[in-house]
Amino acid sequence: MEQVKTVFFLALLSVLFVFIGYSFGGANGMLIAFLLAGGMNFYAYYYSDKQVLAQYNAVEVLDKRNYIYQITQKLAYKANLPMPRVYIIPEHTPNAFATGRNHEHAAIAVTQGLIDLLNEKEIEAVIAHELSHVRHYDILIGTIAAVFAGAIAMIANMMQFGAMFGGGNDRQNSNPIIMIILAIVLPLAAAIIQMTVSRSREYMADEGASRLTGNPSALQSALSKLESFAKRGEVHNATEQTAHMFIINPFSGKDMKFSDLFRTHPTTEDRIARLEELKKQI
Repeated sequence: MEQVKTVFFLALLSVLFVFIGYSFGGANGMLIAFLLAGGMNFYAYYYSDKQVLAQYNAVEVLDKRNYIYQITQKLAYKANLPMPRVYIIPEHTPNAFATGRNHEHAAIAVTQGLIDLLNEKEIEAVIAHELSHVRHYDILIGTIAAVFAGAIAMIANMMQFGAMFGGGNDRQNSNPIIMIILAIVLPLAAAIIQMTVSRSREYMADEGASRLTGNPSALQSALSKLESFAKRGEVHNATEQTAHMFIINPFSGKDMKFSDLFRTHPTTEDRIARLEELKKQI
């Protein structure tokens, strides 16, 4: 079922890409976009995780005595999952994400800031949350969405540039308003894609983590600390295109219009409230 969802998602993004190509360059643009979409599908499936990890300068933990590695190993065994690769991001902003294309090719990344901010039980809860994403096959679609959202944002910028300087074919020159509209709409489409991919999945991952550790309170405490830090607005290497992958949206501290409509995560208050209800079941 998850493979079908992934194929459908890739096909949908490919159609969007081809439509963009047609709007930007007519038949020739459509052909180029089709070829690009095919290449991006291949790249996104096999290499998008490596791109995201490289983007954040993630360093793989090879020492099995490292306690982050040991926590992950213990939880992966308990969840009956293959041991994922473990990475530490040299960034003082506390956060974490999971990536990879399946259970056998998964990776968990945590920032140094998260390690410094949280206690061991809270770190365990965060890693359990990310392993829950792995277990539910969220990681592939989330990582692919990040790659395509970045590409869509790049194309939107190109269209804005083309509209400003009269680029495009004759049809577009006679009606440049089409390019301007698409340049505005495309980033919104990328935001909706990210929101659709991640929003409901965060609740599922929170519940999965709580059941795996048997300690919803630790995840509540971790989320509260991470949200408090995020509200400072200190964003460094994070990008809008990958924000949906993190356990807490790194941009939640920014004053953004329509935040409730286009937020990639449920509110932390809602997540904590749901975890409070979950305590009655565990």
